[in-house]
Amino acid sequence: MFFPAAPMKVSEKDFDHIVRQAIGRIPPEIREHLHNLVISVRRRPSKKMLEEMGLPENEPLLGLYQGVSLIERSITSPPLFPDTILLFQEPLEELCETLSELEEEVEITIVHEVAHFIGLSEERLEELGYG
Repeated sequence: MFFPAAPMKVSEKDFDHIVRQAIGRIPPEIREHLHNLVISVRRRPSKKMLEEMGLPENEPLLGLYQGVSLIERSITSPPLFPDTILLFQEPLEELCETLSELEEEVEITIVHEVAHFIGLSEERLEELGYG
């Protein structure tokens, strides 16, 4: 009988460490934009977030960019709040079976959310190995 491997589980402190390490591995052209972003970890997305994204509760949301992307900004109406990337620890853990997978998935998620912020194309993400 086959039993799927258990999802990864790490402490909040260890997850924060994984996030910091992932940020260090991000290519410089993306990482340079992180000084304008808040990265926050939450256990799970709220039901309201899932509804706003049009996702059912059972579909995983790994990360979410909240803010006004650089390509949508205007000098006459600057953003009222800081741009934020939310990382959802439990869905990321549930997706992964090993620490290595979790580290990779956290990095990929951060890069994709930063791409929303800076308007990076899917083609460029693929060129950087994040497609």
